[in-house]
Amino acid sequence: MKKVSILIPCYNEEASLHALYEALKELMDSQKNYDWEVIMVNDGSKDYTFDIIKQLREKDPRICYVNLSRNFGKENAMLAGFDYATGDCMVIMDADLQHPPTAIPDMLAKWEEGYEDVYARRITRGKESWLRKQFSLLYYRMLQHATRVEILENVGDFRLLDRKCINALKELRETQRYTKGMYCWIGFRKHEIWFEQGDRFAGKSSFNFFRLLNLAIDGVTSFTTAPLRLATLLGLIVSLVAFAFMCYVLLTTLVWGDPVQGYPTLITVILFLGGIQLLSLGIIGEYLGRIFYETKGRPVYVVSEVAGL
Repeated sequence: MKKVSILIPCYNEEASLHALYEALKELMDSQKNYDWEVIMVNDGSKDYTFDIIKQLREKDPRICYVNLSRNFGKENAMLAGFDYATGDCMVIMDADLQHPPTAIPDMLAKWEEGYEDVYARRITRGKESWLRKQFSLLYYRMLQHATRVEILENVGDFRLLDRKCINALKELRETQRYTKGMYCWIGFRKHEIWFEQGDRFAGKSSFNFFRLLNLAIDGVTSFTTAPLRLATLLGLIVSLVAFAFMCYVLLTTLVWGDPVQGYPTLITVILFLGGIQLLSLGIIGEYLGRIFYETKGRPVYVVSEVAGL
């Protein structure tokens, strides 16, 4: 009998865990040809999430958990799940029921056909503001053109991974993680299914605009050096424009005797060049920051307690 692991990162999800368990129990009881384990990774929740997880564990031994010592972030919590999973395949899903467990049998069917990464593509994005949706689509288009790896658009973490994929992801130990890009980087046979993303069962998403912006920056700096090349290209263009402007000023002064504009021209050029320099330094700083974190060699996460694994 093949074993299926379900990985669920949890952060302040006390309001939805009971409903999630009932949906998973119905799924597992209906698919008796598989052995199941549900790995709930408590990512330093500040509410009663961990207490509820322990209660579910007492009720159903198929519920396992990894309790992290503090909040390390969803990307690192998923790595903890990769490390502790024992299944022949793993399904990654959120705890808020936006990822419907009813889609998992379709994933398993494609896995049985030989596909090693069965990812779920959203038909709609649920209750999401128009501006956020447009920013997200624009970001993926920019990332597609900037990287040499195809980053799947409108695809999140909801997917099934074969043991080969899990072992490959466990080898990637970088601290500044962008797992959506790693899924594509490792390769393997992929297949998509479509699903209707629901709304959150309860609570509010912990991913506000600034956390999403940080995740986007991690995605860009993890998989491409295009911003560094853009800074180089921008510096070259500014230098050429400055040289052309210098020739123009020299020509008009010597030939036609036009007076050279002083203070306004000087201040404008200084501010413009200063802005370009600060932008370039900021881009370089992002990459240097990543090097700084990686050279520390610290563990990606710290575990406080484990049960069932």
